[in-house]
Order: sequence, then structure tokens, then C-alpha cells
Amino acid sequence: MNAGLQSRLERISTGGQYLIVPMDHGITLGAVKGLKDIESTIDAVTRGGADAVLTQKGIAPRVHPHKNGRGYIVHLNASTTIGPDSNDKRLTGTVEDAIRVGADAVSFHINVGSDHEPEQIEDLAGVISEAERYNVPVLAMAYARGPGVDEHDPESLGHAVRLAEELGADVVKTGYSGDADSFEHVVTSTRLPVVIAGGSRGTDRQTVEMVRGAVDAGAAGVSMGRSIFQHDDPEAITRAVAGVLHDDLSAVDALREAGLSVEA
Repeated sequence: MNAGLQSRLERISTGGQYLIVPMDHGITLGAVKGLKDIESTIDAVTRGGADAVLTQKGIAPRVHPHKNGRGYIVHLNASTTIGPDSNDKRLTGTVEDAIRVGADAVSFHINVGSDHEPEQIEDLAGVISEAERYNVPVLAMAYARGPGVDEHDPESLGHAVRLAEELGADVVKTGYSGDADSFEHVVTSTRLPVVIAGGSRGTDRQTVEMVRGAVDAGAAGVSMGRSIFQHDDPEAITRAVAGVLHDDLSAVDALREAGLSVEA
């Protein structure tokens, strides 16, 4: 692997494992809880053990002073929940834009199975080609999502992560199938590091047990947004997730060490 690419991957991970907190939801959802004072949230999650945070490029000036030396990923497409189709993710920047604002890596969202899949494949391929010129890692957010598609089906998720590898991504994020046994198929469908999405908020125990299950199946980490940045204590829940991911703790032990309730 090229030294520049390797060094940048190391900036957004710990020992090949990834705890990423995406906070690009300001385009999608607006200035929701956890994102109005994004500076405090970034400070909290990076103190809690996040390896990297992720935003759109315009938020970069609010990121760098508060990320405590952790990695930074710039996301390159978006849509809104009030627009005509939230699955229709459109380009919002380039790899060069991301480099100019100090990113260590870029990310791109593709909905495999949606009506917009063909255009998104083309756009992701273009982003990867540009990133290769600069040795910048690409995190492909490859979801199984579209008409008649089960977002938690391991076969569909396996197809999505393999698509990301086929296009040349370096890390792939996808949905969780629900249990370690079924998610093993997803992880073994690619040689890329696979990280799971957090999805909608559940209880603290549900969140951390999901991470434990994914790790047991061979996942390389998590890219978890709302379950962390909308938590009443973002630092503590990040610390619990880091306990599972980086210290190999059980879900219960990770919650206890982070000072969170172990109740289901």
C-alpha cells in the first residue's frame, strides 16, 4: 500500500479499527440536537475515544480546533429529508475540496438498489479515481436501499459492500443485519474493512450490543452518528463503544466502565 494512503488511514483508525462519528446530518435533517453546538459535540466524542469525525466541507472551520488531534473525513454527497427523494444523493464537493479544508479521507454515500444507483455508481467511481491521484482514502457508505430492498438482508448488504470493493474504495460502511451470524456473510463478501452504521437511536445497551455483535462477526468498526451525537452524554457513549471496539470488552463491561446504565 502507498505510504501516503497508509498514513492517512492510520489517522482515522486505531490498529486497523475504526470508530467514526459522522455529523453531516445538518444537510439531511437540519440543525438537530447535537449539531447546533457541533464544536462541543466534536470535543466530547473525540475525548471519548472516537478515531475520526465526519462532516461536510463547510463545517471544517468548526471541526479542527475541537477534534483533539483525531482524524477528519469530509463527506462528498448529500440530500435532504424535505426534498423529493432522500435516496437521491448529489455531489457536494470534490476530493481536492476536501484536501483544501484539511481532510484525512473522504466519504461517499451510495444506495444500492435505489432508482439512483446508476448515477451514484458513476459518481463514486469518479471520486475514487480522483482520490487515487492524491492517495486519499475513500470510505464508501454502501447501503442496500431502494424499492423492495430489505435494508437488513445479509445477501443485499453483502452485494453492497462487494460493489464498494469492486469500485476501489478503501473502507466500506453498511447497515447491520441484526446478529453476528448473519453479518459474517457481509464481512466475508469483501476484503475491505467493514464498519457498521448506527441507525436510529436505541437504548445504550442495544447500541453497544450491536457493536459487540458486529465485532464478533469480523467487522472493523462503526460509523455511528445519531446514537452518539444526540446522546445526553456523547463522551460516555463514545467511551462505551470504544471499550468494545478497542479494548474488546463485553457490552455490559463497556457500559459500566463508561458510567452508563446496563439496563436493557
